[in-house]
Amino acid sequence: MRAVKYLIPLILSACVAFPTYRDTDVPISSMARFDPAEYAGLWYEVASFPVPFQTGCRNTTASYTARSNGLLDVVNRCDTDDGPEMISGTAEIVGPGRLAVRLEGVPFSADYWVLWVDEGYRTAVVGVPSGRAGWILNRTPEIPADRLRAAKRVLEFNGYDITQLSLTPQETR
Repeated sequence: MRAVKYLIPLILSACVAFPTYRDTDVPISSMARFDPAEYAGLWYEVASFPVPFQTGCRNTTASYTARSNGLLDVVNRCDTDDGPEMISGTAEIVGPGRLAVRLEGVPFSADYWVLWVDEGYRTAVVGVPSGRAGWILNRTPEIPADRLRAAKRVLEFNGYDITQLSLTPQETR
């Protein structure tokens, strides 16, 4: 699979103006009672803010596996017209609901804040303090309307412009 698709835009984004979807004057907060063991497992991306490294992606998933050393293994996958894409790495817990994600071939880690997870760890909202990315994740490809509304409210509360949010195509398999 081609991790290069992810690598080049990430490196360029460090050098070039990258769109932001969040008013950074609004305080952002991560989930204080975040449980990495509950978060582990497969998540389907149901919505996101457009980022170059996900252009053309559909059936996007993120899988997290807890390690005994406290790190999480991360595997991100999606389908494109050119075939399946995958990149893997690790996530280090650096604070409550705050992860430093390091992907293979990427020379830096990225802030990844879990802003909200519903009580059953079925739906999650993830953002970045810079506002350059954000995702709504769900344990199944389809998200109930009430949880999608709640997730959008969390993004808005944290300063995100949800008019820029795009639904991620998920084909039922």
